Amino acid sequence: MHISRRNGAGLLILLASCSMLCGQARDRDATRRPTRSATRTPQKQAVQPTQTDVRYGPHERNVLDFYQARSDKPVPLALYIHGGGFRGGSKKSGNQGTLQELLAAGISVVAIEYRLVPEYPLPTAHRDSLRALQFIRSRADRWNIDKKRIGAFGGSAGAQICMWLAFHDEMADPQSRDPLKRESSRLTCVATNGGQTTMNVAWWKKWVPGYGEPHRSPNEVFGDVTDEELGRIVADISALSLITKDDPPIFMSYGMAPDAPAPGDPARARGWKVHHVIFGIKLKEKMDSLGVEADLRYPGAETRYGSIADFFIAKLRPTDK
Repeated sequence: MHISRRNGAGLLILLASCSMLCGQARDRDATRRPTRSATRTPQKQAVQPTQTDVRYGPHERNVLDFYQARSDKPVPLALYIHGGGFRGGSKKSGNQGTLQELLAAGISVVAIEYRLVPEYPLPTAHRDSLRALQFIRSRADRWNIDKKRIGAFGGSAGAQICMWLAFHDEMADPQSRDPLKRESSRLTCVATNGGQTTMNVAWWKKWVPGYGEPHRSPNEVFGDVTDEELGRIVADISALSLITKDDPPIFMSYGMAPDAPAPGDPARARGWKVHHVIFGIKLKEKMDSLGVEADLRYPGAETRYGSIADFFIAKLRPTDK
């Protein structure tokens, strides 16, 4: 795949709109309908982390919060990766209702932060998140985690990272001198909200309704790279390029129906385009053809799972049914 630097700039629309329109806000369950899960655990006072700002790397943003589900036996874990257009966001932006439901179901949660663009071009955020996942697995005994039952969830930029972890081939290095790098990168399941399933601008122009000419430089996100290097990075971090038949199931949420008109306000329309349901539709089509489970939720859609919590409970605690 070849992507010119001029055309690659279109991808950067998501940076302006993600942090303004979706960032932390779209990380919540935006299209949630009343379900058994939604009424099972009422909202309570905000849950505080069991451990705060645990360092998984040397940078000041290489930190995570750990929320422990109490159990005598090792429990599954859900990894939360925040949105914010890769240039902002916080581990504190997760939905409290989802957090409470997961903990009540005996699933521990970790929320992480990662380095941001433009100072740290992509795929730095992805590599940081990989290290965080491997760090979590290295603490499995200490934190009472079943390292074979780990899922990830997030919105927008965070959704992209979650899908990268879920669908990328194993990234562990068994021969590494760093014990963290020997830990597996594979996930049991993944849940996303408003996620872009490809960063290929030509694809955006073809499929995203009303998507026009790019207006920002790819250098702000990818750094000073050649056309060839940009193409390799885009392919490596795009779910549509990565998905294979041995990958885990996904639960995707989007805020608009496929035939919904774009908002009249230009700023809202921009965010609507970069988080459009067509990203999920096309990934589901490919996953369906491969026989990999993909549940897609948008207004008016019938879905198997009512919420992220329902999905994780089904996938990470199947023996509890």
